Amino acid sequence: MENDIELEEPITKVNCQNHLSSVEDALYVIGGKWKLKIIIALQEHGSIRFNELQRIVAGISARVLSNELKDLELNGFVKRIVHSEQTPVVVEYISTDYSKTLKTVIMALSEWGRTHKNNIREDVFEK
Repeated sequence: MENDIELEEPITKVNCQNHLSSVEDALYVIGGKWKLKIIIALQEHGSIRFNELQRIVAGISARVLSNELKDLELNGFVKRIVHSEQTPVVVEYISTDYSKTLKTVIMALSEWGRTHKNNIREDVFEK
């Protein structure tokens, strides 16, 4: 299977370094096992409380979820809303408009993952 990639600019050492640096920055912010899963869950469910989010993102511990939410909040992907007028205090998390800019990235990763899985299956069954 051959993919032809159209490049907007010629490949130079500087361009390559800039692209690699940009990809590194992106992966630093959204990389890892949980961040994209959390972002997707928040985008699909709207505002959501911590325990419900933990149930949706199966397998994540409370400590890891808390840390990931803090990182996502610092980077502008998640907003934490505290309803202190209620007893007990209710805390909800919502995805920001900025996190929605990842939609095309998430859809592209999803499509690539589906294609990759099919390619692996075909390779395994052909042998």
